[in-house]
Amino acid sequence: MSGRISALLVPSDGGLPPSDRFATGRARGRRHVGALLAGVGSLVPLLLAGCTAPDAAPHGSRAGSAGPAPSGTSALAEAFSDTALVRGTPGPRRAAPPPGQSLPPGVPVPPAGTNQLVTVLVPAATSTTGTLRAWQRTPSGGWNSAIGPIKVKVGTDGIGTAREGVNRTPRGTFPLDRAFGRQPNPGTALPYQRVGESDWWVSDTRSPAYNTMRSCQPGTCTFDESAGENLGRAGASYDYAMVIGYNAAPVQPGAGSAFFVHVDAGAPSAGCVEVPRAEVLNLLRWLAPAQHPRITIGLG
Repeated sequence: MSGRISALLVPSDGGLPPSDRFATGRARGRRHVGALLAGVGSLVPLLLAGCTAPDAAPHGSRAGSAGPAPSGTSALAEAFSDTALVRGTPGPRRAAPPPGQSLPPGVPVPPAGTNQLVTVLVPAATSTTGTLRAWQRTPSGGWNSAIGPIKVKVGTDGIGTAREGVNRTPRGTFPLDRAFGRQPNPGTALPYQRVGESDWWVSDTRSPAYNTMRSCQPGTCTFDESAGENLGRAGASYDYAMVIGYNAAPVQPGAGSAFFVHVDAGAPSAGCVEVPRAEVLNLLRWLAPAQHPRITIGLG
């Protein structure tokens, strides 16, 4: 073996006695452990800073994001802080849904399953105008206003107990779950029937079809056509309309018929709720059968 190779293989402390070589090894071990503890110690304040340090960065940015990428121990501390692994660091919290409002005073809360409600409230039973609002039930059981307030017309005899021949809008809570109109479906999810001159709403108190929609050519119907409404000839009022489910199950002859929420075409109301055209369209597009919508007509 050459001298160069043998020099590489001979340990640097090869000339020391065994006891000295052992002492030298212990010193090296202490130095390595000390260096390791010093490295861990430098991590501790960085890790704790993730729990206690104030956020000095601008809102929506990370402190130091404009500087160079973190190195070594700082990168590790940032990873611990960002993933909320440091004990006591709260994770992100989801905002609670809004609780909603209460319905107007005097309006009864609809039964479970009815999540859409239209209210038409007038200041007095003899009033001929009122305020319409639409309400959506929240998951927490409150109500959010979805449409309105809108000024509307009611019957020229106000609201209260309806009957045939009196222009009074029925007072109470009723289904509002189907629609019709002279114009094509404007985008409502409600069952919608486009009507023409062969479509009628029957107001003949002697007919089994009283207070229902029927189709027949004029002059051929089995009920008194003069006592009903030809829906196709009624003009712009019935361009779009929603049926108020009053006196429907069961039908009582003479208790009143043909009550709708329809377009206000400028004429006094014979008992329907007349609403500006644009708002009728908004209502139609908002109402959904799965929400089991209802309408409440009352004082308020």
